[in-house]
Amino acid sequence: MTITPAPAPPAETLVEQIQSLIQGVVTLDPAQAAIRGGLSILVLIAAALILWGLRLVLKTMAERFADPATPKDARHVARWSMRIARLLVIVLALLAVLRVWGFDLAQLMQGPLGVVLGVAGRIALIVVLALAAIELSQFAIRKVLGRVARRARDARRAAQLRTLSPVLSGLVLTTIIVLATMMALSEIGVEIGPLLAGAGIVGLAVGFGAQTLVKDFLTGLFLIIEDIVSVGDVARIGDSGGLVEDMSLRTIKLRDFDGTLHVIPYGEAQIIRNLTKGFSFYVFDLSISYSSDILKALDLMKETGDELMRDEKFSPLILEPIEVFGVDKLGDSGVVLKARIKTKPIQQWNVGREYLKRIKLAFDAHGIEIPFPHLKLVPPDQPFPVGDIGASRAAE
Repeated sequence: MTITPAPAPPAETLVEQIQSLIQGVVTLDPAQAAIRGGLSILVLIAAALILWGLRLVLKTMAERFADPATPKDARHVARWSMRIARLLVIVLALLAVLRVWGFDLAQLMQGPLGVVLGVAGRIALIVVLALAAIELSQFAIRKVLGRVARRARDARRAAQLRTLSPVLSGLVLTTIIVLATMMALSEIGVEIGPLLAGAGIVGLAVGFGAQTLVKDFLTGLFLIIEDIVSVGDVARIGDSGGLVEDMSLRTIKLRDFDGTLHVIPYGEAQIIRNLTKGFSFYVFDLSISYSSDILKALDLMKETGDELMRDEKFSPLILEPIEVFGVDKLGDSGVVLKARIKTKPIQQWNVGREYLKRIKLAFDAHGIEIPFPHLKLVPPDQPFPVGDIGASRAAE
């Protein structure tokens, strides 16, 4: 004899569940209503205690793991984590209260509405987890690379790590978004296999038409890996130059002296002139008149450089004593003397300005004349003075 199991009762709709809940609440005697009310209050108190504990834990963790350089990042992650936790705790508490009063969620989930709610819930969970993964990954990348950069003994390595941080953040962000989108599409019944195959074909077609983007990305990747240029350097690319303010996945941004921002794709950066990698030189081309004492001028240049190097303010910026090369050129109006000072990166302009100020004062104090153009007017009715021909040519 075969025993056939009894068929499962049909799932109740949401309206029937609400009607059954209201009818059950109305028919409760005072004692049962008081018991269920007390249980509901206990559930709400427990939810409040859980939220208080989570807030305390997240605050402690944010203070414990906060980066001193970027404390707002830890507070941002903690704030979003608290919002998500608060939402989950409130939803679970409401479901528990409804269950206490007789609302059968399991029976409701067996119907079509339950299927829809299940899919929506899983998609919402994917979105929440994706947002959490994005926030945590961005925070971890900034914290780890920032800490390693601060502990790096080589300033160049620290700059390279700071440059690598936004690139890694962009790659991780793109990867998480793509994976979350694929998982969400899978939940609503979209076949991922054909979609991936189609995406591969489309990607191949787009790749042929977007070779410049691929070139920009690969060029930028090798620029960072080979440490050609990093954030904080001063560089010239083509006709543009300035401080490297940011390096993204495909562009490098230079901020020049007057504040103009130059955005240059990596593919167009054929020749990069890095002015501040490792060390820098400030080169001096000083002109003195032909009547001045050249040997005295060279001695003053050397003495001024040594004096600047002994200065407490500028001594940490100068790596080597000044190099005075001597007479570099005999110009039309004066003798050009060449020298240079080796400084720390980006400090050559500060040192150079101070040296020029001091050498001008030294030249003035010792009678070394710096030539400048002269203009002599000769009336047309008077002959040109023969003795002034050389001086006139020198002024030209």
